[in-house]
Amino acid sequence: MIATDALMWINLRPELMFVEGQGSWIVDQNGKRYLDFVQGWAVNCLGHSPAVIRNALAAQAGKLINPSPAFFNEPAARLAQLLAANSCFDRVFFANSGAEANEGAIKLARKWGKKQRGGAYEIITFENGFHGRSLATMSATGKPGWDTLFAPQVAGFPKARLNDLDSVAALIGKNTVAVMLEPVQGEAGVVPASGEFMRALRQLTIDHGLLLIVDEVQTGMGRCGTLFAYEQADIQPDVMTVGKGIGGGVPLAALLAREEFSCFEAGDQGGTYNGNPLMTAVGVAVLETLLAPGFLAGVRAKAKLLSDGLQALSTEFGLAGERGCGLLRALLLPDERAPALVTAARALNPIGMLLNAPRPSLLRFMPALNVGHDEIEQMLELLRSVLAQK
Repeated sequence: MIATDALMWINLRPELMFVEGQGSWIVDQNGKRYLDFVQGWAVNCLGHSPAVIRNALAAQAGKLINPSPAFFNEPAARLAQLLAANSCFDRVFFANSGAEANEGAIKLARKWGKKQRGGAYEIITFENGFHGRSLATMSATGKPGWDTLFAPQVAGFPKARLNDLDSVAALIGKNTVAVMLEPVQGEAGVVPASGEFMRALRQLTIDHGLLLIVDEVQTGMGRCGTLFAYEQADIQPDVMTVGKGIGGGVPLAALLAREEFSCFEAGDQGGTYNGNPLMTAVGVAVLETLLAPGFLAGVRAKAKLLSDGLQALSTEFGLAGERGCGLLRALLLPDERAPALVTAARALNPIGMLLNAPRPSLLRFMPALNVGHDEIEQMLELLRSVLAQK
């Protein structure tokens, strides 16, 4: 294996290096295959190295890679039109990561507060929510301990409790400009906001003249069985961010807003690589795949298969159940063995398996949206063998 000591240490990584992947499978430097139910934390929505992305990259690389964001380019304009036509939003700003898109949403809300609400700047976010690793998005995040990790925080992000409308209402004051939340808190352990709560929250923000921002970096782009998770609550947010799946594996994200809240002025927002044609051409290919007839219905069918299978394992092994939305699911454990299960699954032979444990007491599943029914069944059998060992 190539030496890795020149890489900056940011977390504990296992002693393996992945060298290729196809669909739901990824291969390490020794040729061992792994069934991947993490997919880059829900990034590879069409699996590893899908032909549609390879072809889009090759075709666009031969035309134009980056003319600079000072000029229009065709793939960015086309992707923006597709996103607007298939959502409740009118304007799109492209970025390179979910955190960057969320930074943009924070800036947009504060700009709107300056122009329309007398300088209001506070954005109510939620305990255990996750919005990124920049200083502002870490401040917006409600992950325990992050308030002191790179102190001082960026001010202006009071925390409410998910699915508790009274906790939101109690935080609204003269400086409040918006409420920002994930429709499903992924890093918290796949905790959905209820449809009832989302609808009540929408009405509360309307009543107080506040923006409603949905962070769909993980839940968007078909992950929950509809193109965007907010659709399932039958609401129209004012601002949305997407990332991860929109690029299918390449660095691409987006900030979307309804026309009346799209208030940036010249120079307020930008980025050297933002909206470059190489990445947005991939975004077009991904979105057109998701919008193809029957694709999202297939996601919903596979989500039921995965959900039913996880619940059956929970019953069989006396676990604490399962929950989730579409192909973003969690298996709840009665103890804190999840990290050990992740390690054991990876060590299986001759075929390993990649799982994720965002919390010690649960496993998270984020397979490719085009994962096969047979691959879901195979994952469940491999998981059964790991649960039997542990």
